[in-house]
Amino acid sequence: MPNDIHIVCPNCAATNRVPSQRLSENPTCGRCKADLLTGQPVEADAALFGKMMSSEGLPVLVDFWASWCGPCKMMAPAFAQAAAQLNPKIRLLKVNTEQEQALAAQYGISSIPTMVLFRGGREVARTSGAMPAAGIVQWVQAQL
Repeated sequence: MPNDIHIVCPNCAATNRVPSQRLSENPTCGRCKADLLTGQPVEADAALFGKMMSSEGLPVLVDFWASWCGPCKMMAPAFAQAAAQLNPKIRLLKVNTEQEQALAAQYGISSIPTMVLFRGGREVARTSGAMPAAGIVQWVQAQL
């Protein structure tokens, strides 16, 4: 159906078809029964990131970060607040560049934190530097 959206489960990576009008009704995964849209950022490894880029029907905002990065640590609560505010229209992922160095290299991440917004698996916009939650939300809304 044209109003169905593919949503990737953050727990088992299964792709689920969800009617767009039901996104705000807390849909669950058909395979593992986990919540699909939690309103929280999802920690993504290369496999989940790849699945999101190839199958996710919603725009995806990715925070490329590292544990040694002070501004990244300061921005983490703001990114979580932004996830709650942008849910269920935008998926938010966190990619640890120390653990996923190949992904960081693939996307040319040279400074962190860097946020990259994807739609349909293609980069739409990027910005570097820490932001408050309101700034993240405004930036995302301005890009879409």
